Amino acid sequence: MPEARQTARDAVELGLVEADTAEELGYEALPVADQAPPEMAVLAARAALESTGTPPAGLGMVLHAWMYYQGHDLWSPPHYIADQLGARQAEPLGIQQVCNGGAAAVGVGAARLLADPGLGHVLVTTADRFAAPGFDRWRGDYGIAYGDGATALLLHPLDVRSPDLLLHAVTTVAAPQLEGMHRGRDAFGAMPRSVSDRVDMRRTKKAFLEREGMEAFTRASSESLTTVVERCLAAGGLAADSPLLRCVVPPRLGAKTIGLAYAPALRKLLPAELRTVGGDTGHLGAGDAAASLAELWAGRVLAPGEYALVVSAGAGFTWSCLLVSAA
Repeated sequence: MPEARQTARDAVELGLVEADTAEELGYEALPVADQAPPEMAVLAARAALESTGTPPAGLGMVLHAWMYYQGHDLWSPPHYIADQLGARQAEPLGIQQVCNGGAAAVGVGAARLLADPGLGHVLVTTADRFAAPGFDRWRGDYGIAYGDGATALLLHPLDVRSPDLLLHAVTTVAAPQLEGMHRGRDAFGAMPRSVSDRVDMRRTKKAFLEREGMEAFTRASSESLTTVVERCLAAGGLAADSPLLRCVVPPRLGAKTIGLAYAPALRKLLPAELRTVGGDTGHLGAGDAAASLAELWAGRVLAPGEYALVVSAGAGFTWSCLLVSAA
């Protein structure tokens, strides 16, 4: 994570966000980067490789997911990351599923490992920098503020080395009828920024909700969240009321959004602790799921044999759920 932080208090004093909005969001501070996202991804990847003693030559795949601009218009960030790491034998692959991209990349990587056990390690990175003037990190969206940062994790078969966390299941559910939430009434542009000089998700969401109604979104969202969690538990062979299920971690969205859209459904499904995170990171674009996995491991939240569910979501809309346990 970048060392620089912009606190909510400072943002209010600078007129970047209204005081009542900052209170509803509930974030203490957002990380602010001065490096390009792929550069941060390389740093995160190097840290992951070094901490696990994995040489770049041991990578069979490099998956990179992102939400926002990566620094060049027509270019492949995953190829840059692989080259900078010296992993030139690896297959670089970009995952474009907006904020759910990191979780989607874990699913793609796990599937490839199951299909080809000799692939080696799969590196999954995410990185985003929500820089002005093209992106307003505090007021560009409803119920969310955006923090800069990068994540990296390694997937590998169990017989390669002892894992930090065991991945038992990854499930995904989509509601493509909601794609208009991020398109609104805007015409298709011929080039970037031809419709608007900055990303304005409030405008597009307002246009969609005026046309389709709030109920259409809330119903699809609630049903999809419920389904993805139930499928993940079933795929992992774990009962919803199992005492081994330590916690469920929602995306790093604002406090009011979690309270309205996630907490009621998750608490109805599961007696496990709802572990809200992100107060010091904001929403990390495609990196929410990986950051939450890292915090589960680094904080030793799970005792050996205990499980956690990590929920991810992204525009389109798509929801993913990862079931992990401590080794």
